Amino acid sequence: MGTENPNRPSFPARPAATPFAAGPQPTMPFLSSGPVVGSQASGFRPTPSSTPQAAMPFLSSGPVVGPETSGFRPTPPGRFSDPSLPSVPSANAPPTLGPFQRFTTPQNPSTAQAPPARPLPVGQPVFPPPVQPPAGQVPPVSFRPQSQLPSVPMGSPPQSMNSAPLRANAPQPLLDSSFSASRPPFQPSFLPPESTYPAARANLQPSFPGYPSKQSNAVPQAPAVQSPFLTQQGGYAAAPPTSSPPFLAQPGGYIPPPPVAAPLGLHSREQMQHPGTGPPIGAVQGLIEDFSSLSVGSVPGSIDLGIDSKALPRPLEGDVEPNSFAEMYPMNCHSRYLRLTTSGIPNSQSLVSRWHLPLGAVVCPLAVPPDGEEVPIVNFAATGIIRCRRCRTYVNPYVTFTDGGRKWRCNICSLLNDVSGDYFSHLDAIGRRIDLDQRPELIKGSVEFVAPTEYMVRPPMPPLYFFLIDVSLSAVRSGMLEVVAQTIRSCLDELPGSTRTQIGFITFDSTIHFYNMKSSLTQPQMMVVSDLDDIFVPLPDDLLVNLSESRSVVETFLDSLPSMFQDNVNLESAFGPALKAAFMVMSQLGGKLLIFQNTLPSLGVGRLKLRGDDLRVYGTDKEHALRLPEDPFYKQMAADLTKYQIAVNIYAFSDKYTDIASLGTLAKYTGGQVYYYPSFLSIIHKDRLRHELSRDLTRETAWEAVMRIRCGKGVRFTSYHGNFMLRSTDLLALPAVDCDKAFAMQLCLEETLLTTQTVYFQVALLYTSSSGERRIRVHTAAAPVVADLGEMYRQADTGAVVSLFCRLAIEKTLSHKLEDARNSVQLRLVKAFKEYRNLYAVQHRLGGRMIYPESLKLLPLYALALCKSTPLRGGYADAQLDERCAAGYTMMTLPVKRLLKLLYPSLIRIDEYLLKPTAQADELKRLPLVAESLDSRGLYIYDDGFRFVIWFGRMLSPEIAMNLLGQDFAADLSKVSLYEHDNEMSRKLMGILKKFRESDPSYYQLCHLVRQGEQPREGFFLLANLVEDQIGGTNGYADWILQIHRQVQQNA
Repeated sequence: MGTENPNRPSFPARPAATPFAAGPQPTMPFLSSGPVVGSQASGFRPTPSSTPQAAMPFLSSGPVVGPETSGFRPTPPGRFSDPSLPSVPSANAPPTLGPFQRFTTPQNPSTAQAPPARPLPVGQPVFPPPVQPPAGQVPPVSFRPQSQLPSVPMGSPPQSMNSAPLRANAPQPLLDSSFSASRPPFQPSFLPPESTYPAARANLQPSFPGYPSKQSNAVPQAPAVQSPFLTQQGGYAAAPPTSSPPFLAQPGGYIPPPPVAAPLGLHSREQMQHPGTGPPIGAVQGLIEDFSSLSVGSVPGSIDLGIDSKALPRPLEGDVEPNSFAEMYPMNCHSRYLRLTTSGIPNSQSLVSRWHLPLGAVVCPLAVPPDGEEVPIVNFAATGIIRCRRCRTYVNPYVTFTDGGRKWRCNICSLLNDVSGDYFSHLDAIGRRIDLDQRPELIKGSVEFVAPTEYMVRPPMPPLYFFLIDVSLSAVRSGMLEVVAQTIRSCLDELPGSTRTQIGFITFDSTIHFYNMKSSLTQPQMMVVSDLDDIFVPLPDDLLVNLSESRSVVETFLDSLPSMFQDNVNLESAFGPALKAAFMVMSQLGGKLLIFQNTLPSLGVGRLKLRGDDLRVYGTDKEHALRLPEDPFYKQMAADLTKYQIAVNIYAFSDKYTDIASLGTLAKYTGGQVYYYPSFLSIIHKDRLRHELSRDLTRETAWEAVMRIRCGKGVRFTSYHGNFMLRSTDLLALPAVDCDKAFAMQLCLEETLLTTQTVYFQVALLYTSSSGERRIRVHTAAAPVVADLGEMYRQADTGAVVSLFCRLAIEKTLSHKLEDARNSVQLRLVKAFKEYRNLYAVQHRLGGRMIYPESLKLLPLYALALCKSTPLRGGYADAQLDERCAAGYTMMTLPVKRLLKLLYPSLIRIDEYLLKPTAQADELKRLPLVAESLDSRGLYIYDDGFRFVIWFGRMLSPEIAMNLLGQDFAADLSKVSLYEHDNEMSRKLMGILKKFRESDPSYYQLCHLVRQGEQPREGFFLLANLVEDQIGGTNGYADWILQIHRQVQQNA
């Protein structure tokens, strides 16, 4: 090691293990005061080399980070493949593994000599050894992180998600120690007291695809010196804890991470109250004084880059909706309607420039209300809706009444408005209206007003459903036509609108087929138009009919539709002309157009050709064109459809390329959505299609809607992201909208300095209900203005930040390479964490520790998952073009909670639950998305909200497999369907799946059964989606954290 650290003394060797080893080292419980200063703190008492050194568990402000935990200068990292950044000379550069370069470590012959650590018996108290060195003995030096870390260029995310067998000499991730050795995957986070040296961090890359080594001592451990107790000025030695150490070794067990960044840790509070159980009072007082400038919630968390990856923060509880916002302003609308990326609005342009994350909001105007709540409906009748006469804000809980109740002040623009006689009420002693309890609009953040006739440009439209169905050969053979016809027929009674509902059909192959469904007919009349260049509509008045009047004709048509085309051998698709025909039929009323498309459009206007076969385009500046519509016809049609209040939902089924990039444009600009069923076969996919089509037809829909979001003086929204057409600078046209659609928008400051203390936001959605009423749904929220960047971070909302990140990154793929989109996510993350670090770096002497705001502790993991998601990951080989585009269209519309589940799905072990007769479904716990979580003796469910993958371990009890699969338990699982068998275990499993589906009914999760080792299905369905693992050259979670940390430290 002399060449690695030439100016530092050599490190003492590990003492030989003897039956009478020195006393175990003390463990230090959580500190609540934030990041504790590392070896730079003065006055610590050195520990003799012959005594086991003190191990420091997590600070309660988060896991500890940095090179000082091991005390060695980090090995220079390998070179990244990004040519735009300077490379770092290194003798250890590994061969290129893709844009995410792994770090290497030099081989060290001494690594094989370190004996494995022995776990401490559970419940054994820990006593500290004496800490004074013997006279004349030189104590070990305080190891400081090197002041200038090597420059690590930013790596780009994955180029391949293929899980290939790994060689034994594959480069290992960079450790924070000059000694290198992999720790077995199940090494506990904290070192047992008998061992002086912490194990190095495990290499998250499994030894063969997706399967970690389970032997706890299979890999020899390297000695790595851990720094002595980290102390404040006037150091202290901790008294013996009165209980066992916080975390004990559990062979093969998963140890949940400790709470991070708690405002005040349990141990430290007890220690302050009971001096005998903690450090001397003077030392604690020193800590309090050191961090008194931090507000309680701003105490930064920290991550120790040398610790077990199990301790990294994970969203195992799912999306946690922000509460502090609601507590501060109890009259705000619920967060599921409106979420700000930070509830602390910056008061100046300079503060905005230092906030490198998106600043904006995510709005879901028709979200399902929280349990037990309903949005109140207010009808002002003759009074008329109360609005500000200048800015048109609707009356809300934050307006104030003055002049004895005769005037009210607008909370958005501060204008004084007159109160009409019909709305007048006296004020009480504190200035509140005495009729407040009878006025929901003055006490509720969400309310729905019944709009009078002046809010209508035409009579309210009826709910209208028009079906444009591909009947070419592939559509008939796949079974799509039959399932669609049966599903529509089964939903006729549940279509919203009662007796007002209108319905119509067109089918097409190389010709276009219209259907007269006049109520006087006994069966429909079919009319065929073959002139594709000059489309006309025969019998325009009888193609759209009232469902209740023509019910028998519609049912007859749907019953006969599959047999009408069962012998069709036509391979062509005149989709463009058929779309124009549907538009001509619907343009009088508007409505919802449902398109079922199975073949690439090949005839007439809008015909498309195969794209994406030229591999040379990928990775170049021309790549993004593949994700844009090829023919301008589609965008022009979308504009026309929106103008006439027609929303389009696309159902795409082909096993071949169908150009979702072009077809999806119709949904993108009309407020619709894309449903993609690659390689559709009714025997496999019919349940999913049936459920999703039924929900599309029967869920409550807002028709012919427009949405605007107003905000206080000095603030405005500048860009909008989602599926809609922007009619003016801030008016979103939504021909149809429902509870499954969310919209994101970015915010900016119009003034250099905000002078108000609070900023108000009001979302207004004007729409026609299915019952024919014109309504305005209004959501109002207030947010404080802050002058402190730390407060902005403290009040940040990870879910909203990730939603905006996601939409911005997907939009970037439409004009840039995938790699550029991934890099933009990583760059903004690094800038944000660097800015946050700068807030505390000088004051708290952070050394090599990585700190992050507690509110954003999950942001790095979600950013990694986003870079590995279908729209952004890898290159040509990692996702088909249609699959990538369909996923992009879907993610652009998802509400926050559903998006976060898609990015970080659930992984749950269920075999133990199935075996226990008294087990409850509520006891099931989510597991980290790593291959280590999979036990070959177990049965697991993977759920991303769009599909279930049920993983059967190789050594799973045959009894369980037989109960669940019957006689097929040993068959090829790709040919096995899961259904309920006549036994308790099977009923319990189907009950769990039903409960998961009911918790979020917007999509239907099909079951895919996978057996361990069954390739390539296992890799495709599960292993490639374990986002925390290193797969196909991509970073694992711990290495991603390390990479982010190194970039944060550059020039920090």
